[in-house]
Amino acid sequence: MPDSVYKVIELVGTSSDSWEKAAANAVEQAAKSLRDLRVAEVVKLDLQLDAKGKIEAYRAKLNVSFKFEGS
Repeated sequence: MPDSVYKVIELVGTSSDSWEKAAANAVEQAAKSLRDLRVAEVVKLDLQLDAKGKIEAYRAKLNVSFKFEGS
């Protein structure tokens, strides 16, 4: 395997349905502008609440890596 260099970025995906969909939304959106996505690591899961404490959104924080062009 040739030597490679990867960049890691942090993303936060949201969904009104689930943490799984929140993570998938983040990866799907990143894939529209980044190539060679390699790994997505879920770092943190949390909830966005309204003033009455009802869940408004599920949020998933991910570290996503992608390969630098030419490496």
